[in-house]
Amino acid sequence: MGNLIDIKQLSSTSITRLDVAKMLQDRDPAYSLPQPFYNDPHLFQIDMEEIFCKEWLFVGLTCEVPAKGNFFTVDIGNNPILVVRNQHNEIQAFHNVCRHRGSKVCLQPKGKVAKLVCPYHQWTYELDGQLIFAGTEMGDDFCKSNFSLKPVHVKTAGGYIFISLAEYPPEIDSFINDLEHYLEPYDLENAKVAVESNIVEKANWKLVIENNRECYHCNGSHPELLNSLLEWDDTTDPRASDEFKAHVARKQADWEAEKIPHQHVSHGLRNRIVRMPLMEGTVSMTMDGKPGCKKLMGRIKSPDLGSMRILHLPNSWNHAMGDHLIAFIVTPLSPQETLVTTKWLVHKDAVEGVDYDAANLRKVWDATNSQDRKLAEDNQLGINSMAYEPGPYSKTYEFGVINFLNWYSESMLNHLGTQHSE
Repeated sequence: MGNLIDIKQLSSTSITRLDVAKMLQDRDPAYSLPQPFYNDPHLFQIDMEEIFCKEWLFVGLTCEVPAKGNFFTVDIGNNPILVVRNQHNEIQAFHNVCRHRGSKVCLQPKGKVAKLVCPYHQWTYELDGQLIFAGTEMGDDFCKSNFSLKPVHVKTAGGYIFISLAEYPPEIDSFINDLEHYLEPYDLENAKVAVESNIVEKANWKLVIENNRECYHCNGSHPELLNSLLEWDDTTDPRASDEFKAHVARKQADWEAEKIPHQHVSHGLRNRIVRMPLMEGTVSMTMDGKPGCKKLMGRIKSPDLGSMRILHLPNSWNHAMGDHLIAFIVTPLSPQETLVTTKWLVHKDAVEGVDYDAANLRKVWDATNSQDRKLAEDNQLGINSMAYEPGPYSKTYEFGVINFLNWYSESMLNHLGTQHSE
């Protein structure tokens, strides 16, 4: 395997960045990662600092902050973040940390405010982060302009919101431009979150992503999902039949007629947009394959748009259909705990109980999420064993996992200032 580091010896010491770089340089890309990458607290902290604090993260949707003063909060490791629509109708992101003594400013997960007021000493900020009140107690020589909320990089694309905590974030504009184009038919500014779920999986975040990036396990684990989902997402897949390719060609002709973007787009290994048909006779990821919402999204006229699958590493996958869109967000909590958030979006004018039934809308992915949680947690328990060693991936069924770990390895080495060894 070429792994020259004694993993057992590392387990009793603090893993350093040099250790991480060495293990990644020595790894076999066709095999899973060494054990510390899945359970070591020191390596988890490095993940948070070098991946989640330096990459672009999908954190929510513009329709969740529809008006001035609407906000939501997220936590990236120990970093509480605030996303708000400011007084100029622009979406901004800030560290949710008061410039006085560091208290959190917004304590609720979401809401609407006229100003941002720290509950500790009532320091008050404009919606664009400018400090506008600190009381007379700070003295006559206190300069409020020096104590604005600290900003976080933010970009929006077609209704999606991305943030980066890095001082100099990696390039993402090419993907942002494509995502804007591919999400245009859905008009997500005029959508709403119909229902949301949050589950904590007792597994490392990389195991959660790995599980998502392959369907090797689907036949034995996801009967509800396979009522509508076709496993392959590319006609070049060597397993794709002539019948499957013909099915794709027919659907693509329909999408072309409706001016629905469908060409596959990749931006390295980090981002991918793929529109593929669902199973013949189904148009949505519901138990019966029928639309989960009668009112279609945006300018869409036909519910039969298949599933547009959006991948954004390190923390999101998505399925967009004609009647609704499902967005997933992965948030690492600890070395062996990961929050998985699922949001089901529909047209903002869709009426619950008339146009859609929330229980029906969420049933397939509630079941799939529960099944995946069990798989990831069992995977984690096995990896924690003294018997674990990296095992081989299937290059046919698990190429998505290989791609993810290649992206992770390259990104980590880049952020660590280290290049791959040949």
